Amino acid sequence: MKLSKIDLSNLVAIAHSDEYLQLLIDRGDEYECVAIPAPIQAYEGLQQLNAIVADSPALPSSSESIEMLPVSSSMADAVGYDPEEQVLQVEFHNGAVYQYYGVEADTWEELHEADSIGRFFNENIRGRYSSERIDDAYYTDDCCC
Repeated sequence: MKLSKIDLSNLVAIAHSDEYLQLLIDRGDEYECVAIPAPIQAYEGLQQLNAIVADSPALPSSSESIEMLPVSSSMADAVGYDPEEQVLQVEFHNGAVYQYYGVEADTWEELHEADSIGRFFNENIRGRYSSERIDDAYYTDDCCC
């Protein structure tokens, strides 16, 4: 089984008519109606999905993504910081993205201004803060559910 991450947040409404699934999509400045050939089961499946999602508890809110700043480092491509939540985000060269929680603003400033971001990170952040990997690396073709 292959999993794909999808974002249906711009999907406003669905309908099915004459063997076509009709989607109303919010494009920001206008609405677009898209029709794609599909059996009625596709429409029914989307209705079921909507019911499941509506009954699911809300995810923790992260309304704004953290602005990432490119860095010159042998360890990372970019770093970012959310001062309100005290979250440091690091995008490593291998594509992994981690968030570190409870990082004080002073530590962020010192990291951002360090001559060696990798050395500062290893000495002052890695292993000292709780962290979570937030990229989609765990979605693979081999995933079994």
